[in-house]
Amino acid sequence: MKSEVSDYNRNILVAGLGLLIFLCFIAGIGSGPLFDVDEGAFSEATREMLVSKNYLTTYLNGMPRFDKPILIYWLQLLSVKSFGLSEFALRLPSALSASVWAMATFLFVRRERNDTEAFLSAALLVLSVQVSIIAKAAIADALLNCCLAITMFAIYRYWRDRRRISVYIAFTAMGLGVMTKGPVAVLIPVATSFLFFLVQKDIREWFRAVLNPTAIALFLVIVLPWYTLEYLDQGKAFIDGFFMKHNVGRFSGSMEGHSGSLLYYIPVILIGLMPSTSLLVSSMRRFRELVNDPLTRFGLIWAGFVFVLFSLSGTKLPHYMIYGYTPLFIIMGSELLRTRKTWAHAIFPAFMLLLFALLPMAVARLRPEIPSEFVRAQLHALQEQMAAKHFTALMIGAATLCISIQAVPKLSPQIRFILGASVLTLSFNFIMMPMAAQVMQSPVKEAAAVAKERGMKIVMWKVYYPSFLLYSGSFVEKRQPVPGDVVLTTVDHLDKLERCKRVYEKNGIILARIPYNSSPR
Repeated sequence: MKSEVSDYNRNILVAGLGLLIFLCFIAGIGSGPLFDVDEGAFSEATREMLVSKNYLTTYLNGMPRFDKPILIYWLQLLSVKSFGLSEFALRLPSALSASVWAMATFLFVRRERNDTEAFLSAALLVLSVQVSIIAKAAIADALLNCCLAITMFAIYRYWRDRRRISVYIAFTAMGLGVMTKGPVAVLIPVATSFLFFLVQKDIREWFRAVLNPTAIALFLVIVLPWYTLEYLDQGKAFIDGFFMKHNVGRFSGSMEGHSGSLLYYIPVILIGLMPSTSLLVSSMRRFRELVNDPLTRFGLIWAGFVFVLFSLSGTKLPHYMIYGYTPLFIIMGSELLRTRKTWAHAIFPAFMLLLFALLPMAVARLRPEIPSEFVRAQLHALQEQMAAKHFTALMIGAATLCISIQAVPKLSPQIRFILGASVLTLSFNFIMMPMAAQVMQSPVKEAAAVAKERGMKIVMWKVYYPSFLLYSGSFVEKRQPVPGDVVLTTVDHLDKLERCKRVYEKNGIILARIPYNSSPR
């Protein structure tokens, strides 16, 4: 149902959404080192593209990298050429993609529903802890989700208005998605739209849209040049590496130990939608009512297909479920608009903050029992970080603020919830994530600076930190170390190196030189 607001109120909603986008997606993106493995790998591949001037094939440590198509690397390269090689430049394309994703959601819901519901849906998307993580990460997922959302919105608009421009928009966004992450950008829209049009008894209209020659031409113009040139350049290695290993292989089997049960994504959703999880739970109580609304039905098919697809996949990673989050934010935005009392919904983010407040106590109790010396060193560094920042007091204060906001009578229930939810997400973004980066990644960056300053050739042994390559500006060897080598490893493996000299050590990460008169045990 449509509802009208004044231009003044509409401007306030847009400004409020813009502020949330800035705080959750853009602020601080250059303040912390890159996280390994994914951020380090994407960013180093972009650096190697910058150095080699080979803009067709991505390389990592001098070897072809067929994990993802080219678009995100081109955008990162453009950003790096504009702003210099830095964390800010490498993460900016993701932050901007997530911002477009949020604004596209706002505009779509505003057209289908009303301004207030559009703001709430987009705000819940922006405030999702899992979304805010990928929005600040130098990886392909924010861009893919942006393309997926625009594709799906255009598909629904076509069902509503039968305008060919909607088909063209859908195929264009789908093509960009394929250039970002491959066939999944086609599979999700095609399967979801087929099921939706079938349920709506409009299957002929679906075939008319899918077989539109102009739309197909648009898609092929976007996709074919790079895929063709990459095949001509790399041949069967590209087919085997990209299509067979990183697409078919990920679905048919577990890659790199990333497996899980059929129920794997249930806790992922409950945690990933924080701080809005309770809204999804409460909205599902109205399931029969929801499926009677075409837009919600479309969204449930979309989210349900993603859930089933990746639950059946052999490789399971938490961020895969984000491909089906957008319709859930729209459903939760509708639920929040109906809510008159937000106390119950605010309890969940406050409870999570209180759980975080117990983290120092939990770490202190568990650390002595952990067999890995490296993990103990990392946890010790985390304890020091939490003590220095008065972490427990901050989390208790944030939880108190989250609940206290709900008692402000002059604010609407919806705004009270958004403000309370913001406390959790901003605490995560500006307190927890920087601490994790300081503990886990700062030693890698500092060790790389030492290696670069001293011109060391490094052997990376029993660890994988691709960000080290970026920060050191050089390749590494991955092999068994021999006398004379400078080795990047962790304290867990140091006892296997005889009489090595520690060049750098922090938080369990070691840069060590093996004397020429020694040998690995």
